[in-house]
Amino acid sequence: MHRRRLLAVPFLAVPLAARAQSLFGDRPIRMIVPVAAAGASDIVARIMADAMTPLLGRSIVVENLAGAGSTLGANAFQQTPADGQTIYVPTNNHALMKLIYPQFAYDPVADFVPVALVTRQPFVVAVHTSVPAQSVPELIAWLRQRGAAANCGAAAPGAVNYMAAELFRLRAGVDFTIVSYRAAAASAQDVAAGRLDFTIDSPSLLMPLVRQGKLRALAVTMAGGSTLLPGLPGLQEAGVPDYDNAAWTMIFVRPGTPDAALAALRAAAARTLADPAVRERLASAGFETWPDASPAAAEALLRSEIARWTPIVARLNLKPS
Repeated sequence: MHRRRLLAVPFLAVPLAARAQSLFGDRPIRMIVPVAAAGASDIVARIMADAMTPLLGRSIVVENLAGAGSTLGANAFQQTPADGQTIYVPTNNHALMKLIYPQFAYDPVADFVPVALVTRQPFVVAVHTSVPAQSVPELIAWLRQRGAAANCGAAAPGAVNYMAAELFRLRAGVDFTIVSYRAAAASAQDVAAGRLDFTIDSPSLLMPLVRQGKLRALAVTMAGGSTLLPGLPGLQEAGVPDYDNAAWTMIFVRPGTPDAALAALRAAAARTLADPAVRERLASAGFETWPDASPAAAEALLRSEIARWTPIVARLNLKPS
């Protein structure tokens, strides 16, 4: 044991990029993102890839593999070697894959080793300007009149915005039809075009459309609101009981990744998230960093999310679309 510690010290003293060179060689690092380009976690992934690249001395190539409630990307990730050369950047639907897709072969905790807990983001409740609601209570009243004739855009069951909509329907006691899309960006565009009534989605997607006058923002999904979106109440404060929800992003590697490679990736992620310039870039895109970005915090959040959503998914009887 003592000899192993003595051997490790000189290696850890080497600058991070030099260590990464010895670990990864000249190959780029592959970053699998299980959502389409321009989705919230894709934006985070690309900011992290840009910032981690010089720290690791390796280019990081983002690869979007969207579909099937993130199981497409997760399956592809699990087929890669456990060498740290491929990292995986999912969002909330990672906690739901096994619940909605029981045939999914991997455990969301045991088969994914956390590198970092990266960001959180309040979602925005936004309506097309033709919807008469100017507030959440008015939206609820309008939905109660319209019932299933009202529609809400979202990605597939298990996606973050889909679950945000389902939670809203459940907590507000209203009915509406959820129209599923392969990508959240397409859903947002159809709401902006007036083909759908409303959506609950990332401010990265919706706030530009709000500023263009195509959508009207009514609330955010985090209890107490968000400093990123001042002036918008939380749904809970606006009259939807027990509604507190935020999108999150984590980075994983596969079990069996060599300790040195895992340590290098964790160090690069930690330094990136502590960098004020990166934090400002994330905030400008609509994302907060966590007070604790550690791997332990990531695993704790993941376990709590699975426990939280399991009875809700069972009650809603969600099935793959």
